[in-house]
Order: sequence, then C-alpha cells, then structure tokens
Amino acid sequence: MKGSLIIIGCFLAGILVGIHGWAGEASRISDIGFYVLCALMLMVGISMGSDPEIFKKFRHLNPRLALLPFTTIAGTLTAAALVGVLLPHRTITDTMAVGAGMGYYSLSSIFITTYKGAELGTVALISNIIRELITLLLTPILVKYFSKLAPIAAGGATTMDTTLPIITRYSGQSLVIVSLFHGFVTDFSVPFLVTFLCSI
Repeated sequence: MKGSLIIIGCFLAGILVGIHGWAGEASRISDIGFYVLCALMLMVGISMGSDPEIFKKFRHLNPRLALLPFTTIAGTLTAAALVGVLLPHRTITDTMAVGAGMGYYSLSSIFITTYKGAELGTVALISNIIRELITLLLTPILVKYFSKLAPIAAGGATTMDTTLPIITRYSGQSLVIVSLFHGFVTDFSVPFLVTFLCSI
C-alpha cells in the first residue's frame, strides 16, 4: 500500500513539473523514459535471477494450477476488449494494451506512453494501480465469496511481490507457490503483450 502511495505521489509531482515546464522539451523526456524503461527491465531480470529458489519451487507446482496465469491473461484481455467496444474514442487494441499491464503499472505505463502517448499512459498507470489496490483491499471478500484463487487472478503481476503477503494470509500457505508462479508468468508477459498490442 505504501509503495502505491509513493508511486501516486511521484506521478502527481511529475504532473506539476510538466505543467510548469521545469523538465524541458518533451523529446528529452521521451529519451529519459526509454533509459528508465531499460533500467526497470534490468531490475526485473536481476530480481528473478537472484532468487534461485523460485525456479526450484516451480517444479513442485500442480500442473492444473499452472494454467491459472494463462486464464488470468486471457480473461483480462477479453474484458479489456469488451471495454474497447464501449469506448468509441479508443480502439480495442488500446484498451487491451492497458489491460495487458496486468497490474505492473511502472513498466506498462512507460511502454504505453512511449508508443501511444501520455494520455493512454496515464490511464494505464491509474488502471493498474487500481488493480493492485483492489487486490490489497478486497482479498478477504474475494476469498469468501469466490475462491482462494480469486485474489491471485485479481492481483495479476503483483502476486509475487506486493500482494503476496495478503494472498498468503487469506488464501493460505499452500497457494504461495501458485501465487509466485502466477506473478512470474504474468509479469514476464507484460512487455511482450503491451509492445505487441501497441504496435498493431
């Protein structure tokens, strides 16, 4: 929760900087965004590569539960496509690109801003932050009225880091590996899906 509030604060600070023109030309900002994106991808790779236990745990994963991240991705993209049908000023691929962020707001919003502009990038940022916040706040309700897998599906890419503690608390220790695997797969899908959908 604290991390999300910090991200929102930085976003609002960025708006103020942009309004007052303190950052300089837009082309220069775009160049900086590209290097920040590269740094983020490096950090993702380092965090995954520095935890060899993740790959060992994946070997003991129930094959049926291994399908969960793929159904999450398919369900998210389907819902995003339906939203695209309802929004006449946006294409279906635009809304699918936003959905393809899977809760990974820092990475997806930079990609979408680079390809589609700041407006859609802002929508992606807010949309994916809301996805994380819904998981953090509503996990007990999701478990009670749906299933122990529901908060994992809702969390998207966040289920191997920020939402893992709340999922572990309400869904149980038995689903920790499932949550980690789900987060890993959805996290890994974000740059490929977002880039593909933005380039169509």
